Amino acid sequence: MLAFERRERILNILQQERKVYVSHLSKQFKVTEETIRRDLEKLERDTLVTRTYGGAILNGPVAEDLSYQMRQTRNLEEKKFIASKLLPLINDGDTLMADPSSTVFECLRSIIPNRRKLTVITNSSTVLQEFSSSYCNIISTGGTLRPESNSLVGSIANDTVKKYIVDVAIFSCKGLSPGLGIMDSNEPESELKKVMQKQANKIVLVVDHSKFDRASFVKLFDFIDIDYIVTDRKPADPWLKLFAQNEVEVIC
Repeated sequence: MLAFERRERILNILQQERKVYVSHLSKQFKVTEETIRRDLEKLERDTLVTRTYGGAILNGPVAEDLSYQMRQTRNLEEKKFIASKLLPLINDGDTLMADPSSTVFECLRSIIPNRRKLTVITNSSTVLQEFSSSYCNIISTGGTLRPESNSLVGSIANDTVKKYIVDVAIFSCKGLSPGLGIMDSNEPESELKKVMQKQANKIVLVVDHSKFDRASFVKLFDFIDIDYIVTDRKPADPWLKLFAQNEVEVIC
């Protein structure tokens, strides 16, 4: 078992039990306690766990769903960098689907002024307000408002999305895990993203470095489901190998 695979298994155990012990993990994985301590040190550096005497505990709830206002100010420079790298993937006249994430919003702020005759289908009330007077054709999904995320969800939104086939769908997420896939924090938005993914010819995932090796509440996609990942730092070699195996092109 590779080190990153073992760390992934440790995270899985933590999500179920909230706390682990070095001695137990050493026996379970048939490695030395020093090896387990190095694993926990790496997970702590990635802010996933906090080491305790003899073990570690999981940091924060995996179902944490921060408000849009809080997310909008986090890693803002990284989001703007990602937006600049995404721009070459979008052509004049493209049709897009865009989720309500703050990273995708920054991407649209870069794309819309620099591309002509775009159509954007979105469930983001923030996008609807921000670009209401732009030359871009904006289509709202409609649906039930989730005020905490400025998003529209539910059966009306799902049915609207099913009417369209688009060139590109742009998503973000709450976590990427080699063993668990691409994850998000709430089910209503995740379900709509899955519908959007089926309606797009090209899938682009935009995530900053803090989302790697992080678990969240809802399974969103497998890596094979996306075509591009745009991020602000070059991922570690095991991640690059995983993306290559799933034919995902990395842009950073």
